[in-house]
Parts: sequence; structure tokens; C-alpha cells
Amino acid sequence: MGTVLVVCILSLVGLSLGLAVFRFARGFRAFWKARGKRLVTCPETHRAAAVELDATSAGLKAFRGGECLRLQHCSRWPERHDCAKDCRAQVKSLGQACLVPNVVAGWSRGKVCAYCHKPVDNVADWTSRMSALRGRDSKTVWWDAVPPQNLPALFTTCQPVCWSCQTGEIFRQDHPELVAKWCR
Repeated sequence: MGTVLVVCILSLVGLSLGLAVFRFARGFRAFWKARGKRLVTCPETHRAAAVELDATSAGLKAFRGGECLRLQHCSRWPERHDCAKDCRAQVKSLGQACLVPNVVAGWSRGKVCAYCHKPVDNVADWTSRMSALRGRDSKTVWWDAVPPQNLPALFTTCQPVCWSCQTGEIFRQDHPELVAKWCR
């Protein structure tokens, strides 16, 4: 009788531990997926807006078995903090596609660098060698230095610049005295 009781208790402990691990993994996955700035079209103004989800709430709610798409920040706040927050439907339907790095990667896919004419295919690797944008005035800027809600307007007028050329341009602009005359 004692052995059966021990086996039953160990089975319950194992089941509880397995359930806790499953819930923790589900919560961590929801937290991880909710991180980052996203680009949406504001339902009120029909213009681009940058939003961030409350990743902590998403993770905790998923741990308990639910789903949470609470906005933590919007580029239209604090003026419009009381809006209906209908943009959450876009975030839910687009998923990871509306994350700013993924939007930039989609825009630059198939394009070539404005300087070296090589494919700008490293945008997805935005953590180490991200691309830049070159405007009509030939000035360049890293895309992550631009407010996300301004990116769609810049996409219509700018060209992509690869990481190597952008690094060279920054050096040339910051230290023109060190660049040989034949390089200019």
C-alpha cells in the first residue's frame, strides 16, 4: 500500500512539474513574440503609427492560458491615449510581419545598395549589420535612427544602403580630412 501511495504522489509531482514547465514555456514564448516596435496603420488617421505591446502582460496571461494584446506605447500618445486601440487587430493579424525590422527587410528585399549596387540582403540580420537609407539629398541614416512611423514615407523617396557603404559614408562625413582626394 505504501509503495502505491509513493508512486501516486511522484506521478502527481511529475505531472505538476510538467504542467509548470509547459506553462512557463508558453508564457516565455508569448513574452518573446510580443517584444519590439511594430508598424501599423492607425484606424483613426489612416497614417503610420508605431506601437509596442506590453510583453510582460502577454507572457503572464499566456502562462495562465489566455491571450493579451495590451498596448504599452504608441507614437500618437500621450495626446491620443484614450483612442479605441483598434490597431491591435492589425497586430494580431499581421503577427511578426509588422515588426519594424521585418517591415524594413520586406521593403529592401530585392533592392541593391545605392553605392556599391550589391544586394541589400542583410536587413534581417539587423542586430549586427543593419542597412541604412539614402535620401534625395544623398545623406544617409541608419534606419533604426528614424522614428518607425516615418519609415513608410521615407520608403517612397529613399534608397537602401548596405552596412559597409554606410559605415564608409559615416567615416567620410565625420573625417573628410582623412579621406584621400581621389576617393571623393
